[in-house]
Amino acid sequence: MNGNVISDVIDGHDTANLVEPIIKLEWNQFQQTNNEGGRASCQGNWPMFHQMRASQFMTWPEELLRSYRSDLQEADRVGRNLVTEKYGRMMQSTYPQEYCANIAPYIPRISAGRNALQEGIIAVQVAWARDFRERFPHLGEAMRVLTTVEDTPETTSFETYLRGELGTYSDRTVALYRDFVERLRHEQRNLTEETIRNTVRLAGFEDLAQAEAAQ
Repeated sequence: MNGNVISDVIDGHDTANLVEPIIKLEWNQFQQTNNEGGRASCQGNWPMFHQMRASQFMTWPEELLRSYRSDLQEADRVGRNLVTEKYGRMMQSTYPQEYCANIAPYIPRISAGRNALQEGIIAVQVAWARDFRERFPHLGEAMRVLTTVEDTPETTSFETYLRGELGTYSDRTVALYRDFVERLRHEQRNLTEETIRNTVRLAGFEDLAQAEAAQ
């Protein structure tokens, strides 16, 4: 799967050209992420990683993509791994003792103002994900569990994953992301629906209805 395929799914050649470098930057950081118990099987699954990350980034406006690409490039420059940090932040819910002892002291702290901004975004996106699951229950079954209260050491929810990811963005990127979410909300669009629509189209389905019926 490459930028030409992405261009077939979305409008905007410039956006397609930004998506591929971002995925590759993330993939390189993902390859350097160490897991307790050894390398995870998903770290060798480039096609699945590419499809999932492309589906998300294909929804983003160009300015947001450029800002996040800069975040990843700056992280590489200073020796910071945003993918490792994302998974570490998720452990605040799934492995709280390990997080407090071995992760929190070594990653940037989230200010109260930044945390409030992120939680506002998360509330909107969890509502979108819940709405999508109600309308497309079969596709919804393949999604992560929805909320942080459902987390276990083996299961990370959509809410916790999103919280971890937002925590790695620069202040500029998270502000642009907030503006993006607010614009979609004002336009009564659902980001979960648009992301999964990209996923199923990249998988070869015409639309969500066809993918739902195939489950």
